[in-house]
Amino acid sequence: MISFFFLGAAEGGLFDFDATLPLMAVQVVLLTFILNALFFRPVGQVVEEREDYVTSSRADAKEKLAKVEKLEAELKAELKEARLAAQKLINEAEQDSDKLYREALALATAEANASREQARKEIDAQRESALAQLKSDANKLGDLIVDRLLAAK
Repeated sequence: MISFFFLGAAEGGLFDFDATLPLMAVQVVLLTFILNALFFRPVGQVVEEREDYVTSSRADAKEKLAKVEKLEAELKAELKEARLAAQKLINEAEQDSDKLYREALALATAEANASREQARKEIDAQRESALAQLKSDANKLGDLIVDRLLAAK
């Protein structure tokens, strides 16, 4: 029975172990090597290449993100400094404007006071002149009245 067992001449049973079993085993091993060489290894290489690409892309993205965050922080700092400088410049301009306004107001007030003083002096001079003229005219009129009263007598 052993000789029939290896030659494949076994009688039909649940498991027939004949020469097809080693042939099938050789076929499975050969097919595994062929599939591995033709399909699984290239697919594995493509998967590894994609994995490397994804890994390097993620690393590049993290690096770029870090650069962007650093740049954003620098720009925020520069913006803060620019705002502070602008606020300082605005405050200085307001102070200069206020100073110029006060100087102009003081100058205008001084000119108005000088002009008013000059006008008062001119009015006083004209009044004195008018009073002197009026006294002169009153004296002349008084003299004329006296002369007429004396002449009428």
